Amino acid sequence: MIETWSVTIVAAPLVVAAICAVSRHARIAEYANLAASVVCVVAAISLACIVRNPHRFMHGYVMVDALAAWTLLCTALVYCLASIYAVGYMRLLAEERPRLPNFYALFALFAATMVCGPIMNNIGVYWIAIELTTLVSTFLVGFERGQAAIEAAWKYIIVVSAGISLALLGTVLFYWAGSLVIGPTYDMTWDVLRRAAPSMNPALTQMAFLLVLVGYGTKAGLAPMHTWLPDAHSEGPAPVSAMLSGALLNTAMLGVARFLTIEDAAGTSLLPRTVLVAFGAFSLFVAALFIVRQQGIKRLMAYSSVEHMGVLALGFGFGGPLAIAAVLYHMLNHSLGKSLMFFGAGNVMRVFGTTQMDEIRGVWDRFPVSGALWLAGAVAMTGAPPFGLFLSELTLMRAGMASANVWAVIVMLLLLIVIFIGFLNHFRAMYWESGPLGQAKAAERAIDVNVWMTLPMWLALVPVLVLGLWWPQDLWRFFETVAADLGGAVR
Repeated sequence: MIETWSVTIVAAPLVVAAICAVSRHARIAEYANLAASVVCVVAAISLACIVRNPHRFMHGYVMVDALAAWTLLCTALVYCLASIYAVGYMRLLAEERPRLPNFYALFALFAATMVCGPIMNNIGVYWIAIELTTLVSTFLVGFERGQAAIEAAWKYIIVVSAGISLALLGTVLFYWAGSLVIGPTYDMTWDVLRRAAPSMNPALTQMAFLLVLVGYGTKAGLAPMHTWLPDAHSEGPAPVSAMLSGALLNTAMLGVARFLTIEDAAGTSLLPRTVLVAFGAFSLFVAALFIVRQQGIKRLMAYSSVEHMGVLALGFGFGGPLAIAAVLYHMLNHSLGKSLMFFGAGNVMRVFGTTQMDEIRGVWDRFPVSGALWLAGAVAMTGAPPFGLFLSELTLMRAGMASANVWAVIVMLLLLIVIFIGFLNHFRAMYWESGPLGQAKAAERAIDVNVWMTLPMWLALVPVLVLGLWWPQDLWRFFETVAADLGGAVR
């Protein structure tokens, strides 16, 4: 069954891409993509329920373990929510209607590349999967073909490809370090490298990890390699922004976590973990600075993504069972919450006809239901109770107090307070400050938020709220399995 569900979650979006290429009908494309996204969610939930021990097939090139299953679940949920939202959102882009089959073909291919990455058991093939996500998503970032969108797409592919090139160099150095122990030819699987790690040259493996960290950290949006992220998130269509933030960043961060296990096996993880924690703390610092002074609505969400990737980096850097549980919980809550935030941003942008927050006023009066959902999502994304991100961040700080980098917990707490104040201050202005210009612009535009654009916001917010009130025991047991695979067990 594991093999069947694994093939299904990759094949479903690939079939959609083929259908879009043949049909060229917008309605067929959007509903086929929606159906594929539901299939992916069913497959991801099934894998998360049945996978405990790592399962390898296709001559060892594919490995489905608990960490991969969890990442697939987060990706599939975002893909499904974004597919629902895209039905309503993309129909509003009248000028792009003839190109909708192209959009859904690329959208499905993007999902297919993202679900391939977590299950790749070969470090070289994993790099190829991550690079494919870049190639496909570049066309989605520039889909609307405006000058700013094209510029953002070019910036995205240049910056990320430069980072991925460093990850490739780090991958080559890992292979070289392994060849000095195993021989010139061997399978570059995660397990093989972990077993050989104690005998590898420590200086070589540490250099390799730092290159990998910078490379995949660029893809994950860690500061200071994050420069592509605000432009790509702000210029791509809202469903694409949700996929970039809620799904793609997790896939890149998973690679950092897996390479870190090689350093743990070698007994040389002190420096790599400290550097990873430093990147996480610096990402929070940069996010706090830009969130406070931000004016673009989707750029605000983008810097929030930098913040939360910094939180994940801190968790993996702290290490230990409790930190791993917190990171995985945070990953799910961030995927759901950030999808909600980009959906809300897309609604506001279409209704008010602007991306500038100082021109958006009276959101509550214009659409009270989706406006209330968006505001609740904003509170959730700042890590405030009673939402799931509060639990994950609190648990992460508890884990950090027992680590070698206690200083980072203090930095994290202070910066989260700054982000909380700065982030919600923008929403206070958009909801409660008066602004005749913004309200007049909304009144002039005969655009209403339909059920396709509101339903996924409900589907994202309710789980984030439930997970803030109740941390299921079954999830603790699942996290125990992941922690064991990464070198520990939940206490």
